[in-house]
Amino acid sequence: MDERPGKKRGYVIGQAEMTARPLESALYLVATPIGNLADITLRALEVLAGADIVACEDTRVTRILLERYGIRRRMMAYHEHNAAEAGPRLLAALSDGGSVALVSDAGTPLVSDPGYRLAVEAIADGHRVVPIPGASSVLAALVASGLPSDAFFFAGFLPVKAGQRRTRLEEIAPVPGTLVFLESPRRLAASLAAMAETLGGARRAAVCRELTKAFEETRRGSLAELAAHYDQAGAPKGEVVVCVAPPEAGAPPVDVDIDALLLSLVAEMPAAKAAAEAARQTGLARQELYRRLVALKESNRGS
Repeated sequence: MDERPGKKRGYVIGQAEMTARPLESALYLVATPIGNLADITLRALEVLAGADIVACEDTRVTRILLERYGIRRRMMAYHEHNAAEAGPRLLAALSDGGSVALVSDAGTPLVSDPGYRLAVEAIADGHRVVPIPGASSVLAALVASGLPSDAFFFAGFLPVKAGQRRTRLEEIAPVPGTLVFLESPRRLAASLAAMAETLGGARRAAVCRELTKAFEETRRGSLAELAAHYDQAGAPKGEVVVCVAPPEAGAPPVDVDIDALLLSLVAEMPAAKAAAEAARQTGLARQELYRRLVALKESNRGS
């Protein structure tokens, strides 16, 4: 396949050999499959075949996709460890009138991905940035979860440290939409436990893993049930997306019942643990219950 500038570039769909003309100068953000290599758009193939440079997180991963469709293009690694060096080279290629197709290892680039930095720098330099939409683990999990999809909030990865994770969950607990998280398999059980404690154990959720792959699985239940399952079963294999239902809009239990529960629990344990246990029993948010408990204690001291 001829890769000289100005010449058509080739790609293959099934048994049909296709050609793509060189692209106009721009940074093209190309979504690639999240598992099943068939999940790529015709436009994405044409852009990958027509670009002067394919910038990717891992050339070994992207090479598998390009070889599947008979694409032979110049690849350049661009990831968080070499962005300071590779970024200026890619921007220089754009300044010289070249075209760059940016891909992540899987899914849509810039979503929890170092490509965000390159896109921002390209925009600042006055270059065109063109999205080539396609596969997304976030949307795939959302529609498979069985949870409301009319409004959702993508929260990315939670912090690793327990205190920071709890603070982040408290910040987004009131969001009136389904929460969508990415998570590593080894941290899944701890994150689900933190979600159950902070968001309320009764809140509905779904754990989606290995989406579009042979062992795709979606496990649904309450946060408390899912946390208990993965604590018992251990870390699953593959990429994981967690979806959590919006907070219930219905009326909360009457004040006297909640107040009585909180006061009975705090008589036996510290306030933070009492709020967490009340959250587990009622499905209400832990931070709201903690604030309520503090107010109750202040009120009792003043009376």
